[in-house]
Amino acid sequence: MQNKWIQSSGKLIKTFQFKDFKEALKFINSVGEKAESMNHHPKITNLYNSVTLELWTHDQNAITDLDFQLADEIDRQIKES
Repeated sequence: MQNKWIQSSGKLIKTFQFKDFKEALKFINSVGEKAESMNHHPKITNLYNSVTLELWTHDQNAITDLDFQLADEIDRQIKES
């Protein structure tokens, strides 16, 4: 079962696990490209094969529809890889 996005402290948060650092970095780069195309940039934390993303709309300091849209795009991206 795929882990879900959780809402905590006004952010959508999800951690992804990969085979190794190289795969995690590939994921980070693909998320970065999608985020840039949407002009919506997550907080990305990486520790070896683990990547944690935090999504919130900075200028509103809250979760907005744009955060849910980016979360959906990231989930779609991970299913396709």
